Amino acid sequence: MPQLDFLDRQDARIDDEVKAQVLGLLTVLYPRNDLIERRRDTRYPFPCLVHLTPVADDGFTPLDETVVVVGRHLSEHGLGFYHQTPLPHRRMIVSLEVGKGRWFGFLIDLNWCRFTKDGWYESGGRFLQAVNSPMEKQRSG
Repeated sequence: MPQLDFLDRQDARIDDEVKAQVLGLLTVLYPRNDLIERRRDTRYPFPCLVHLTPVADDGFTPLDETVVVVGRHLSEHGLGFYHQTPLPHRRMIVSLEVGKGRWFGFLIDLNWCRFTKDGWYESGGRFLQAVNSPMEKQRSG
């Protein structure tokens, strides 16, 4: 039995070390003053794949191939995301899958982009209006 007691204490110590490391990471990622939201809209984490389809000047006609990016955050008025290559278009249709082949579409104006130190880009923009997702046609036809 003494061996079992030692293993329990060792597991508890390892658990405490893991918790301390995670808390340290969270403190670095979310410093107390960063938790104060300066933006008008509440942003929600959105770690989902997002489809972006460039559109013509009319804002509806697909212009080029759809690209897949990684969502970062979502608000009632816009979206932020990560991508690996520059995006040559400013107006795009954002397609978000909501399950069972159903998609929500939004026309977005991409109004910011920055290059990250890890070689990715982070971009975002403001939703202009709800539109039909081109992904609905691709999946059903």
